[in-house]
Amino acid sequence: MAELRITINGASYKALDGMTILDVCRREGIHIPTLCNHPDLQTRGICRICVVDVKGSKTLQAACSTPVEAGMVISTTTDRVRKSRKTIVELLLANHYTDCTVCPKNLNCELQSLANEFGLTDLRWKERRERTIPQDDSSPVFIRDNNKCVLCQRCVRACDEMQGVYAVANLFKGDSMIVGSAFNKPIGEVVCINCGQCVAHCPTGALSEKYCIEDIWKAIDDPKKVVVVQTAPAIRAALGEEFGYPAGTRVTGKMASALRTMGFDYVFDTQFAADLTIMEEGYELLGRLRSALTGGEAPALPMTTSCSPGWIKFQEHFFPELLPNVSTCKSPQQMFGAVVKSFWAGKMGIDPENIVCVSVMPCTAKKFESIRPEMARNGRPDVDYVLTTRELAVMIKQAGIDLHDMKNSTFDNPLGESTGAATIFAASGGVMEAALRTAYEVVTGREVPFKNLDISPVRGMDGVREASIKINGAQKDWSFLEGVELKVLVAHGTANAKKVMNAVREGTMAAHFIEIMTCPGGCLGGGGQPLPGTPEIRLARAKAIYEEDADSPLRKSHENPSVKKLYEDFLGAPNSHLAHELLHTHYTARGQY
Repeated sequence: MAELRITINGASYKALDGMTILDVCRREGIHIPTLCNHPDLQTRGICRICVVDVKGSKTLQAACSTPVEAGMVISTTTDRVRKSRKTIVELLLANHYTDCTVCPKNLNCELQSLANEFGLTDLRWKERRERTIPQDDSSPVFIRDNNKCVLCQRCVRACDEMQGVYAVANLFKGDSMIVGSAFNKPIGEVVCINCGQCVAHCPTGALSEKYCIEDIWKAIDDPKKVVVVQTAPAIRAALGEEFGYPAGTRVTGKMASALRTMGFDYVFDTQFAADLTIMEEGYELLGRLRSALTGGEAPALPMTTSCSPGWIKFQEHFFPELLPNVSTCKSPQQMFGAVVKSFWAGKMGIDPENIVCVSVMPCTAKKFESIRPEMARNGRPDVDYVLTTRELAVMIKQAGIDLHDMKNSTFDNPLGESTGAATIFAASGGVMEAALRTAYEVVTGREVPFKNLDISPVRGMDGVREASIKINGAQKDWSFLEGVELKVLVAHGTANAKKVMNAVREGTMAAHFIEIMTCPGGCLGGGGQPLPGTPEIRLARAKAIYEEDADSPLRKSHENPSVKKLYEDFLGAPNSHLAHELLHTHYTARGQY
């Protein structure tokens, strides 16, 4: 790119051809307010709050969408600029239903922050005090309140650009335009994968997840109920942000202590079930490869992971004919619930009817997953309630707990013991890396040929990543794999998944095993994580997760003593009849309408 020079507020700066005014200002620490702009999304210049004065232009220009030119002279703080930005915010507020004190986005609302930034203590046009559009609560996961929509279209772009789902759309034209569900239907009646990226990218309270906080307090207060909680790997690297910690601060031990203080009877770790998932999924993959390479029944290859419920629903809608390629394993959340209400209930002498299993997840789609009919046994759900990371933070604050004051403690056993391989489930590529650590060692008796077990080719934030491992020295039971180059692929964001699955559909995909995560960066960027979520924040969370893995005394799922004991005392072996009954499932072809 060609280098050029521009002037901003009287100072000269270097810029590169192709950069926008906003790019240069952010790099140089010059504040320009934005609303429709988000680093995850393509720039559209919709809200115009980022306007600046460009010498020679009769009108103000949107900094986010105006490319720099050599010799450009820009002013970001003229009287005309300040008045224009303030007026835009006033106009947005004039058409905005303001119930700020009880809004889910209170104190985390970008429109509220802009009003404070421009000192709006009174408005020229009084804000709307009543809802004129009914709230849409038809989704099992979300609530849409279009009275608070500012038409920034960030939800539309997140659903379309990042996820390729198109559940959200711009409807009608001109001053009649609204943002709503596709075909102007209730959100619960359109093809939606419940990923929550629309919620995570909405700057106001127009979209929010459905809370189950009061139901959980009620269960905790019920002396007849034994309330157990499991926490997903991604929570420990993100929860601290809700309490003022820098992004990527690990609060694992403090979180465990807070959950006990809140009144949960047992505090367990979903990572136990992540290790269990690797055992079941790894042996399932090896079984499919055995059939493919020894002339048995032709299996569906490549096999794809099944940990991410948003991805599963995406597959059901958009690639139903490829459902046989999906691993039959339940997700770690659901495996945990199944084990708690069978093995653990028996071990503790507790009637499963009296167990309330609560999950803390980075993912709104987990709420939908927990109510799927496939995820129940004898009419009893594996998991009763799912909290997002944000909801857990609300509950901790309701309990009068400051996370900073909590001492570190450990999870309860046996369902709290895990390895570093389970920790990295939180990051895109983590499931694949954990699976390869175990599968390679099961087949060859040796560790994967990567320094310190870090399989770097599957790590990172590129949308699609490929890697391969050649199997040398396969043991007798696995001799059919000798010399095979095991090819794997990792993708995150279902728009990327769509490209990958189109290749599978067309028969041009060479991979044997594919990991797909619904959200950007994997679970670390889930729709239920603390806001804001940016690429830099996700990288900080990923760094924390990989550090926790590196610090773990055990880093391979098959080394987890509690998982070994579960097989010895209860399941028998990976992929046994009982394991399939409890830990495996099937999925539903849904179609696109």
